[in-house]
Amino acid sequence: MQMLVKSCKITTELIDKQQLTPLTIKEKLQLQTHKAMCKTCSAYENQSKTIDSFITKWFGSKKSATTQKLSDEKKIDIINKIKRT
Repeated sequence: MQMLVKSCKITTELIDKQQLTPLTIKEKLQLQTHKAMCKTCSAYENQSKTIDSFITKWFGSKKSATTQKLSDEKKIDIINKIKRT
């Protein structure tokens, strides 16, 4: 059960991740299990989706041809900095 019930920090990371890339089956299960027990994370997801829709509406599609991609090295650097906080 421990592998299914993750912390709020990990859950919010999954919520944000799912807006950018598909989650694995394990991640989806972890997310749904946690949200079933945590109203705060469910509210965070709703707020995140609302904010994302406003940004998309005001600034155009997220999948714009001008969207730049981070290198794998930069992604790892950002993840490491987040983990240190």
